[in-house]
Amino acid sequence: MSNTIPTNLKYTTSHEWVRDEGDGTVTLGITDHAQELLGDVVFVELPDLNKTMKTGEGCAVVESVKAAADVYCPLAGEITAVNTALAEQPDLINNDPYGEGWLCKVQVQNKTDLTTLLTAEDYKRNVESEAI
Repeated sequence: MSNTIPTNLKYTTSHEWVRDEGDGTVTLGITDHAQELLGDVVFVELPDLNKTMKTGEGCAVVESVKAAADVYCPLAGEITAVNTALAEQPDLINNDPYGEGWLCKVQVQNKTDLTTLLTAEDYKRNVESEAI
């Protein structure tokens, strides 16, 4: 199992990561663990710009040679940017899940919702418990 879990991010039990950009927006992607489980990513369906998302609503689909996985929006808000580079290079998710492989940016409705997400340590425990 990969142990790449940056401590500056927040996480969900469904393997999304969230980076607070400090300006009311967050960047969203899938974790290293998630991309490892999926295998080689071959296609990414991104959300529409300016779409309003509810917490827990599906916002993207990541397809690999093994499976397709829904990505859930961990915080309610509006999609303000999508990573268009993934159309040509979906494998950025495999190669750099916490950097160039980001999926979208969300203008968060309620910043205090960030406190409901997992810390890196909590996420690590969650992943380890799944492996049992």
